[in-house]
Amino acid sequence: MGYSFSVILPVLNESSIINQTIEHIYRLGYGFDLEVIVVDGDMEGGTVNRMKDKRVIKVISPEGRGRQMNKGASLATGDILLFLHTDTELPENVFSTISAVMDRKQYVGGAFNLGIKSGRLIFRLIEKMVYIRTRLTGIPYGDQAIFIKKDFFAGMNGYHEIPIMEDVELMRRIKKSGYKICIIPQRVSTSPRRWEKEGIIYCTLRNWALISLYLSGFKPEKLAKFYYRRHDE
Repeated sequence: MGYSFSVILPVLNESSIINQTIEHIYRLGYGFDLEVIVVDGDMEGGTVNRMKDKRVIKVISPEGRGRQMNKGASLATGDILLFLHTDTELPENVFSTISAVMDRKQYVGGAFNLGIKSGRLIFRLIEKMVYIRTRLTGIPYGDQAIFIKKDFFAGMNGYHEIPIMEDVELMRRIKKSGYKICIIPQRVSTSPRRWEKEGIIYCTLRNWALISLYLSGFKPEKLAKFYYRRHDE
């Protein structure tokens, strides 16, 4: 079966890398039925106004990754939705790989292993820990390029529009409903910039603490205050 794809990018202040990301997606998608939707959380359109490729569907939305991704999904026409962070590069055969997974019918969606674009050994350790965590829980995070059937996504009422953990919340909801998510062995390649900006140890421990507290029942609204405090400094 030939699938059509909608790649949805929620962005905020990403004008410096957006054109490179878009070019990469279209190169990988050559020969596939593909649309790219960029949803800017800046009401002034600071990122979408800098995009050069006229094929891209540009959308303005109130800030919030879950809200932005839901907005993009509501406009998507593809059979498969692929939610992508701007600083994450997809593997070379991404669309044929996803097609092969969806042909197997037992999966409603999936994600990739996480790779970090740096030669530093500490990042190999982080990759390994993410690999183990994903295999144990069956729950990928948003930086692993989550993809999902459009009709199924709509039936699940999309992402909950919460400040953080929208990706984990959706994956847990799918898992609890008895559906299967495929973790593809191939890696995406994400930028190390958030670790390097905040400090590798701090960022890693902070993320572990947040996910542990969330899974223990803490509300995302409370956790967001801790998460965004460092970002605003």
